[in-house]
Amino acid sequence: MFIHCGSFHLDLSRPLVMGIVNVTPDSFSDGGRHLMRDAALAHAQQLILEGADILDIGGESTRPGAASVSVQEELDRVLPLLEALRGAPVPLSIDTCKAEVMREALAAGVHMVNDIDALQQPAALAAVVNSDAAVCLMHKQGIPQTMQREPVYADVVAEVQDFLRSRVAAVRAAGVAQERIVVDPGFGFGKTLAHNLGMLRQLDEFCSLGVPVLAGLSRKSMLGAITGQDVDHRIHASVAAALLAVQRGASIVRVHDVRATVDALKVWNAVNE
Repeated sequence: MFIHCGSFHLDLSRPLVMGIVNVTPDSFSDGGRHLMRDAALAHAQQLILEGADILDIGGESTRPGAASVSVQEELDRVLPLLEALRGAPVPLSIDTCKAEVMREALAAGVHMVNDIDALQQPAALAAVVNSDAAVCLMHKQGIPQTMQREPVYADVVAEVQDFLRSRVAAVRAAGVAQERIVVDPGFGFGKTLAHNLGMLRQLDEFCSLGVPVLAGLSRKSMLGAITGQDVDHRIHASVAAALLAVQRGASIVRVHDVRATVDALKVWNAVNE
């Protein structure tokens, strides 16, 4: 299996590491650290050196309770970094749910659109359908401002799987080739700890959708609930969660701690060759 990702074809014979670059003042883990262009560029370049296969660049926090930002503010945050990274040796992903940001980012050369709304907005789908970029379709219940108040599911795995199946079908019907599509069950996006653990235990169920699965567990509150560690001390739990996700079929893990995850996966790969 591979992903057609703009000018890149990503081989999925081994799991890939997506490094997170938050160009925001309020992201739950590293908000404010890389808000300025030069700091963000240095961080992105460091993640490439550490072995990131993809960089995921976001200009709006989607943590629980986060406030939305204007299109212009988001563009002002991400476009200078995208321009500085043009020609990077790895694909660039834009983490946004705004069609206007998608269009500008694609024009700036990004290779993937990572949308927490799974391209449900017609303008968002229209923005990407005629590009050659990959798309990541994520499940969430509710909106970031309220999604963690009282999320309820009868069967979280079945419901998330049904949603993602419907979005894959809709995106394919619009003209996006299957090899451009990735799905993300959305750990922490309108899910309790029990929901998250249930999805991780049965992550292989999502592989039946016929497209690669991305798992984003890095430093999330579910790991804090399990370990009692604050967000700056969840690296070990994050690496463990990434390995568990890969063992259960994830093709991509989205992480803050690239070097540690890459090293852990090198051991995993050596054992499983």
